[in-house]
Amino acid sequence: MKNIIVLCMLALLFATGNVSAKEPEPSSLKKRSLSIVIDDFGNNMEGTKEMLELPISLTVAVMPLMDTTKEDADLAHRLGHEVIVHMPMEPLKGKRSWLGPGAITTDLSNEEIRKRVEAAIDSVPFAVGMNHHMGSRASADERVMRVVLTVCKERGLYYLDSRTTPKSVIPELAEEIGVPLLENEMFFDDIYTTRHIVKQANRVVKRLEKDDEVIAIGHVGITGTKMVNVLREYIPVYLNEAKAVPLSELIPEFELVNERLE
Repeated sequence: MKNIIVLCMLALLFATGNVSAKEPEPSSLKKRSLSIVIDDFGNNMEGTKEMLELPISLTVAVMPLMDTTKEDADLAHRLGHEVIVHMPMEPLKGKRSWLGPGAITTDLSNEEIRKRVEAAIDSVPFAVGMNHHMGSRASADERVMRVVLTVCKERGLYYLDSRTTPKSVIPELAEEIGVPLLENEMFFDDIYTTRHIVKQANRVVKRLEKDDEVIAIGHVGITGTKMVNVLREYIPVYLNEAKAVPLSELIPEFELVNERLE
């Protein structure tokens, strides 16, 4: 009898508006962040336009001193994406011709490294950060990376360690020099098949179930069309779990270089 009375009272309160039923909080309001970085813009690569038109905030890594460097950076910025310099650096394997102009190699002097990094930054409008293209040898070289990160510090850029080698010296040097640092957690397309990209896209979903912040890198070019198609499918899934943000939003108190954004 008492239970019936209580239920009747609750029904009356809801009907009169004195008590409101709290709807479950949508998962999109969860305090989780996803930063998707897309590398290799700047050379009219396959999937460029389609990638930039995706309905999600991206961090766009543009290779310097290339045919469409300025065009791609301008368009990315205009469409609301964050732009960073995709600095070509020497790998352990692969042809130097794959690096493009102005690459950082371990045989360069400190002065030449500085000159090339500064020229790269100047060639990519709106850039507020940097990561490396290839770079498994250079990013493990303390002398080389000290110069690169010092220039980033002077120019107010953050650095994303793409993690192309487990021997990266970037984390220790960035802390010493005072450069805001982020680290890539996974590549979508390190294997060039749609099947693998889908597998990695699902890994992002799993990470978002337990991690507050997730960073993942994909590419335009060889995998450009495949990446676009997979992201189109997974963007609604990602946005149900997290907010899509540019890398700079993952860095507490990071101040964007305003003069480069004008």
